[in-house]
Amino acid sequence: MTQAWLTLTSMDGRDIVAPTEAQLTAALAELYAPPRKGKGKGKAGAVAGSAGASEAASAALRFGYDDGLMYVIEVSRGGAIRFEEWSDRDCELALAPPRRMSADLSLAQQLWSLMARRQVSRIRELDWH
Repeated sequence: MTQAWLTLTSMDGRDIVAPTEAQLTAALAELYAPPRKGKGKGKAGAVAGSAGASEAASAALRFGYDDGLMYVIEVSRGGAIRFEEWSDRDCELALAPPRRMSADLSLAQQLWSLMARRQVSRIRELDWH
């Protein structure tokens, strides 16, 4: 029998298998939080370097089946969202070109919630470009 799975890859690269709603909310809140500013001259260089890395930060929610299809919604800091459909976990064959949109925190939460509930058809129906 085919088993479905759901995995959250957080901003720091950790994989969380079967994430809870609270874990999904926390990951998105971290992405949408304003960047932290450093204090004092001594940390300015280090903060500037980490700020560049945090600007490119993202987290991804993956949903799929052991023997096939995988879907990915990646949310980047600033609200850039990418939706991908793959033939399998190894990303060997894209089933469609990646879809993109910009979204606020509320819409990002809605997208991840739909993914967690396996409602891929509703995700496809949204206004992607």
